[in-house]
Amino acid sequence: MMRVKFTRYAKQELEDAICYFELEFSGLGKKFKNEVKLAALRIAEHPQAWSVERGDVRKCLLHSFPYKLMYSVEKDHILVIAVAHQHRRPHYWVDGFWDKKRLTERTR
Repeated sequence: MMRVKFTRYAKQELEDAICYFELEFSGLGKKFKNEVKLAALRIAEHPQAWSVERGDVRKCLLHSFPYKLMYSVEKDHILVIAVAHQHRRPHYWVDGFWDKKRLTERTR
């Protein structure tokens, strides 16, 4: 199983969404976080299973929330680029800001 790493920006998106859902309904943020964790585990076990969104970036849709994990398969790990809402600015991560060279500099 490959290791999954989130970029700093993906971590921030995850935390923002958790806070939002928790404000909406107590416990919903925790449910969202768990769903992201399960999706990351599925990706780690079967990294090529999900469809290509653009270039070498794939998307894994969450089951209970309108979010997707945008990720790329690297030599020795999975890089989660974004924890993106499926209907709000769906391709914001494509901009030059998200190019792979700059992304790898921003992990952890």
